[in-house]
Amino acid sequence: MRVLMVSDVYFPRVNGVSTSIQTFRRELPGHGVEVDLVVPAYPNETAEPGLMRVPSRYLAFDPEDRMMRRGQLRRLLPRLRETGYDLVHIQTPFVAHYAGLELAQALSLPTVATYHTFFEEYLHHYARILPAGFTRAIARRFSRSQCNATDGVIAPSTAMRDALRGYGVEVPIEVIPTGIPLGQFSAGDGAGFRRRNDIGAEREVALFVGRVAHEKNIDLLLHAAHRVRQQRPDFLLLIAGEGPAQAHLEALAKRLELGRHVRFIGYLDRAGGLVDCYAAADLFAFGSTTETQGLVLLEAMAMGLPVVAIPAMGAHDILSPGLGCACASDDADDFAARLVDLLADPDRRAELAGEARQYAKRWSAPATAERLGGFYRRVLAGQAAGVPLPQAGG
Repeated sequence: MRVLMVSDVYFPRVNGVSTSIQTFRRELPGHGVEVDLVVPAYPNETAEPGLMRVPSRYLAFDPEDRMMRRGQLRRLLPRLRETGYDLVHIQTPFVAHYAGLELAQALSLPTVATYHTFFEEYLHHYARILPAGFTRAIARRFSRSQCNATDGVIAPSTAMRDALRGYGVEVPIEVIPTGIPLGQFSAGDGAGFRRRNDIGAEREVALFVGRVAHEKNIDLLLHAAHRVRQQRPDFLLLIAGEGPAQAHLEALAKRLELGRHVRFIGYLDRAGGLVDCYAAADLFAFGSTTETQGLVLLEAMAMGLPVVAIPAMGAHDILSPGLGCACASDDADDFAARLVDLLADPDRRAELAGEARQYAKRWSAPATAERLGGFYRRVLAGQAAGVPLPQAGG
């Protein structure tokens, strides 16, 4: 089987969508699925087999992203016809969504889409002048229309599936999380990371990894750190990532007088520095309540880090068994209390670390890629028979 993926984002743009696409593209060939990918061109991009970069334009309001030029996308059609595809997989809801539908129609192919982002709780962070109820209604209508234009939808979590059903999405929805490459998150040089970054060997360190964006609820982590440092004077919160909320968060840290207790260390490559950073931490702290999955939770667990996080949206699927984690509420006092309890109890941390490593094995990339390949085949079988794909899991 040969699948054409279309996305508005990919590396060197770093986010969860890019990571998910890369992970599945690496694993799907082992399950009989070859994947080509159409994405925007970026400055400083790298080449990959099967990767088609489309000329794009700069977005003044969003310097991290690029917008593909629709006319340039259409010029790919002769090449795509010659290659021969079985299915189009749309990964993002902007230019790629409409271009993916247009290409699929021109090539007479079925389409599936992955719903990566919980836009209902995302848009109001970036359109603050509009009432939150209005932006949520727009997000629901937009999502319903786009999903129902496809032959099937992939949701990274049961919570996201249920939200889409609530919007009125009627096409089949399959819950398939992005797996993690366990071998990549198994060991790191934590001591070396601490030396390179002038962090004492005995210092208590909590780590956040992710896009430094408003919807990640990093404000909560800073307010919790303000409380933790009053009981654990040597406490340090590391924030690994980049994004539009950094100036706001640095100002908040200054107001909370967290100068020596919070450090923004920027983006770290998953193939190197990030693994060392995970290994350097004592705990993983994650305050987001809008994740469609929460891959970094699994990465941290695979590295043997006990997790303190909020079991909301997609993170609920990971955290609900209570293995390797201490669940907190969206409240700075409660979140801080969970951190303090674990920092004060090394035996409990060691117990959770062992649970976390074992639990992460359930979420391996090969296992989730096999499920995605199976979904593709069911969509194709339904198309060939002229019947809708049976509803799965909801």
